[in-house]
This record gives sequence, C-alpha cells and structure tokens, in this order.
Amino acid sequence: MSFKSAPHFINGDWVNEGDLGESVNPANDAVLGRYHSGSAGLVAEAARVARQTFFGSNWSQAPRQRAQALFEFADRMDARKDEIINLIVAENGKLRSEAFGEVMGSISETRYYAGLARNIRGTMQELMPGQMSLFHREAAGVAGIIVPWNAPVTLLIRSLTPALAAGCTCVLKPAQQTALTHALIMECLRDCPSLPKGVVNSINDNGIEVGQAIVASPDIDVISFTGSSATGKKIMAGAAPTLKRVGLELGGKAPAVIFSDSDLDLAVRELTHGALTMAGQICVAAARFLVQESVLQEFQARIAAAFAAVRVGPGVDPVSQMGSMIDRANVARVQRLIERAGDEGDLVLRGDTLNTGAFLTPTLFRIDDVSSSLVQEELFGPIVSIETFTDEAEAVAKANATAYGLAASVFTRDLNRAVRISRMIRAGTVWLNSHLRLAAEAETGGFGQSGLGRLHGPEGLYDFMETKHIYMEQGQV
Repeated sequence: MSFKSAPHFINGDWVNEGDLGESVNPANDAVLGRYHSGSAGLVAEAARVARQTFFGSNWSQAPRQRAQALFEFADRMDARKDEIINLIVAENGKLRSEAFGEVMGSISETRYYAGLARNIRGTMQELMPGQMSLFHREAAGVAGIIVPWNAPVTLLIRSLTPALAAGCTCVLKPAQQTALTHALIMECLRDCPSLPKGVVNSINDNGIEVGQAIVASPDIDVISFTGSSATGKKIMAGAAPTLKRVGLELGGKAPAVIFSDSDLDLAVRELTHGALTMAGQICVAAARFLVQESVLQEFQARIAAAFAAVRVGPGVDPVSQMGSMIDRANVARVQRLIERAGDEGDLVLRGDTLNTGAFLTPTLFRIDDVSSSLVQEELFGPIVSIETFTDEAEAVAKANATAYGLAASVFTRDLNRAVRISRMIRAGTVWLNSHLRLAAEAETGGFGQSGLGRLHGPEGLYDFMETKHIYMEQGQV
C-alpha cells in the first residue's frame, strides 16, 4: 500500500477520519501526500481499545509470542527497507546515508528487544523460615508514545519495541511532518501475524490536541516522550492528575571538550559529523566546542574550514554531506539566531540559505558569555558555539554550565584525564575521542532538564514495567 493520505490505526484497522494536512518535502517544497488529522475523540477510542486488549488478552503473559511478533516486525521492515529509507529522505530531508543508518539501526533494535522479551525474570527471597517473597516483573499497562520528526523510525522503535517486549499495549502519536513514514511502519506492524489486534494503535498529530489527550487519558498508564524540555515539563504537569509514569528524553546542549593534547585531525573529523548530522537537528549533536586556549586558533581554523567544505544539498544527491532542515520556518528561526550570534559574539563562519528548499549552511560563532541564551538554550540546527577554557576545572565548570545533561564528548590523548573528566561531566552519555555513537545495547538518557529515565539497553524496559511483590508462608498456601 502506498499512502497518499496517511490514516490512523486503531484495533488493527485503518481509520480515515479527520481533516487532511499536507506532508511536504523540505528539499523542494513538493507535496508528497496528506495525512488525516487526529482528535481527542480518536485518542479516547484508541486508548479504550488498548486497555481492553491489555486486560482481555494473554499478550502481557506471552513472552514467546511477543518475541515472535517483534521478529516478524523486524523482518517486514527489513523487506521494505529501501521504501522506508527513500520516504524518510523525501519527508524528513536528511541524507540517504543517515536514513539508511536509522532504518537498519531500528531493525537491529527491534530484534534486540525481541530477544529480551524472553529474558524478563523476577527474583525470590526467603525472609524467615517458611516465609517467601516473590518479586515479579510485569507490564505496566497501556503506554502512550509521542514521537518527534527528526528520526521518525528510530525514535518510535526505541520506545515501542521495549514497551511491546515488556507486554504493554500502546497508543502512538507521530509528528505531522513525518506522518507518511509512520504510516508505512504501521503497515509493516499490521502485517505481523503474531501481533493481536488492538496491541498497537496510532493517532496522527493535530497541533497539541492529540498529545494533550494522550497525556490526560485515564486509560493510559505510561508516557514515553521525546522532544523539547519545555514540552516535557508540560507533559509532566498534564500527567500529574492521573499519576502516570513519565519517561522523557528532552533537549540537549552537548559540549565537546577539546584539550591541547588531543588529536586535532580526529577531533575535527568527529565533531563535523557530530555537529552536522541531520543538519544539527538531533538532541545529542555537538552544540558547544570548548577548546583549551593554547590550541584555540589552530582548532578554530581547522573546524571552520571543515564546516565550510560541507556540501549542503538534497538527501537524494550522493555528493551531499548535509541535508535540509525540516521546514522553512525552522530555517528562519535559525537565521534569527545567527543574527543574534553576530551581535553577542563573533561570527567565525556565517550560514546562508540555498536557492531552493529548507537548506541552511553551517554557522560557527565565538562567544565568551556562558550566561548568554545562545549558550544556555538548545538551538537545534547547524549552528555551534566556540568557547575557551584554561584548565580542567574550568573545562568541567563550563561543560556543566547549562541546565542540560544529555551527552558530551572529551578529546585528549591522556587516558587518565579522559576518564577523570568524563566522570565529572554531568551527562547521561560521554564519548571519549568520538561523538555520536549510539547502539541498541547502550542506554541513553539525561541529567537535569534533559529528561527522566533511560532508553535503549536492558534499562529501556524499566519505564514499561512494574515490580509486584507476592508473599506466601509455608503451610498457608
């Protein structure tokens, strides 16, 4: 099925209801198709179905079935991977190589959680002679999963597959910018014979209405959200009346700390990739270059040359090294930030638009004021600050100077320093002499205003599970 108007998905069936919105290719402004807008009423129906399925089926008690369904899901995405990759490039604007990595990583992660589904174990403890406590790990209930546009498959799979492996049923909300890609993934899921109807349901975006309805629904027990810290705070507040468990992967302002003894060729190569992947529209992108003063001039000249040499163009063009931003509105937003950077700091490299599409070339700016909002706030685009430090203490202080703590990187040839500094930086992930290394097996998550909980790895199951204590006494049972 080729979707020209992406439907909702409830109880195993497509639902064509709601006004039609347009999905636009950000590289050339072409309309790719349309999607049916969601509503609070559709969320209520999807949540009711998901809850009824959770309590009315054996899904949560059938780990082998869950594993089989996830393997089937991975196989169906694998069979259609080229179709999915091409649609991500068209709808999201990223490079084909980036879309390829996203899809293949998502297939791998689905198989990873298929394996974990059959390895969920509880524990037993003998308290006193004849007194036994059993601790059982079980599904938390219905999970509401809210997915952003910047990695529409990866950021769906990393919440959906652990939720399914744990035994939850789900209500999903994709981003409107990537509704067609999401519908194609739902089609792969729909074709899995081991997945009961009603386990996965999906309602398309419609401004804030659908997300608010998911967060407020009394039929939803867990929220998994990826997005901005500002929205994450609203979700926490919205979930409070029903005391939902909330998992949040929020904003980031990843510092890359470059010491004077680092391999500058390596640092420039890693940080060009780490800052400009997905046009900088990724929460773990290298957003601040903290450079030891003695190598500032050399590093700045090298990184500026590397950024200037990046070929910006359509994701379908094999010579492109950075794709488009998600839309023209975000290009205009970053252009305003560039003007501010020129006023508050020194522009080392000024980004500019191309003649077509939502393209913006990279920007670098020097700034000394750590309190500036350009340093403190997530900019979410191909724009990076360069700051300096003199010694380790100042490097750590500046790395920890924002409210975020999602990711960071440290560049040095001194292993002891690398470990020492990585322990002192308040971030969920610290890469040493590299940046932007992600794997299904390795947990990610944030400190501070970068969120709550962890995704990927065995801990990715935790947000979707409860521990139940069953007590019994010998002779009483």
